[in-house]
Formats: sequence, structure tokens, C-alpha cells
Amino acid sequence: MSTDQDLIFRSLSDPTRRAMFERLCRQGELTVTELTTQSGISQPGVSKHLNLLKEAGLISARHQGRQTYYSPQLNALAPLVEWTREMAGFWQNSLDRLESLLKRMDQ
Repeated sequence: MSTDQDLIFRSLSDPTRRAMFERLCRQGELTVTELTTQSGISQPGVSKHLNLLKEAGLISARHQGRQTYYSPQLNALAPLVEWTREMAGFWQNSLDRLESLLKRMDQ
């Protein structure tokens, strides 16, 4: 079973998807056509990447007429932020223990 973190990491591990997500974060809501421009890949390829980002909960789609507008989800990266915070705490504690051990060894 995949966790939210796994889906997000997997989705953002691809440079094209990561660039699309970053573009949506910076520019806001965009259509497939707008995302295809400057992407260097075909519209079907862009759509495939967008579907994977959507499955991971990183973006949402809004249909209006014949257009679909994609936008980043607020708090979509929250699971990664929490994971990063936990890992930073783990490593800080480990380094603090190592520093303490080294000080005791020097005495």
C-alpha cells in the first residue's frame, strides 16, 4: 500500500512533472494547452503527467466548457513537509548524541 508521501515522491521524481507542478505553483491555474507550451512534449504526454499529479493529490482539475483548468492544491506538500521535519529532527538528535559522545571520548 502506498502512502501519501510515496505518491508525492513518485510523482515529483519525474523532472517534467516536477516542472509542471512548479509552473502551476508559480503561475496559478493553467490549461493543458498553456502547460504544453514550453514543455517540449506533446499534449497527450502533458495530459498523462497531469493525471499522475492529480492522482497524487498535488493538483486539481476544473472543467469549464471545452477547457480543463489545472491548479496546485494548497497543502499538497504537507506530508513531505512533515516527513522532512521528522527527518531533520532525527538527524539533529543523532548528531547531538555523536557530539556528546566525542566530547566524552576527548575527556
